[in-house]
Formats: sequence, C-alpha cells, structure tokens
Amino acid sequence: MNSYVSGLFSEFLARNYLRLHGFRILKKRFKTGRFTGRAEIDIIAKKENLILFVEVKKRPTITDAFNAIPRTQIKRLRTAAETFIEQRNWRGNARFDVIIITRFKIKWIKGAI
Repeated sequence: MNSYVSGLFSEFLARNYLRLHGFRILKKRFKTGRFTGRAEIDIIAKKENLILFVEVKKRPTITDAFNAIPRTQIKRLRTAAETFIEQRNWRGNARFDVIIITRFKIKWIKGAI
C-alpha cells in the first residue's frame, strides 16, 4: 500500500472513530484558498456546540507523528479553520485535535494544535 492510499485509509479509520464517539462528520479534506498557502484540514466534525478540526497522521510512533506537523503547517491549518468558521458564521466552540494512527492503536490528542 503506498503512502497516499495509507493516508486515505487512516483518515477513514479516524472518521469512524469520531463517529463512534458521537461526532457527525461535516467535511473531509477541506481545502481553502488554492495557491494561497492555506492548508487542507483532514476532518471537520461536530458534536452539540463543538466543531472539531482534526489532523490525521499515520506514523510508527506518536512522537514521529507530532514531528511530522511543522509549525508552518500548524499556522496554515489554523488559518483554514478560521476560514471555515467565518464562512459558516459559527458561534459555538471550536478545537483542533490530532488523531494518530500507529500500527496497533488510535491515539486521539485533544487540543493538540
């Protein structure tokens, strides 16, 4: 399995994991501002008064996954999340989490970014 397909499968696992925890998936692979330096948010989910922006990483270890999210990407992800909030005129709570897929488990880090 190549890295692209592996990434898509990891995002599929993460979406189902969120559904099991009561979230409704609003968007997957949300992109804003093509060619403007903005990022792609892997998953946007909602539960009650909370919008969740999720970055999914598949790596051998949790440390490797965190090291795969550079500061420049974090800045672009935040900008993309702000764009989504503005477009939807969202007035509830929002949070940016990371879901890490390792070989044998799923680790959900809330408020990671």
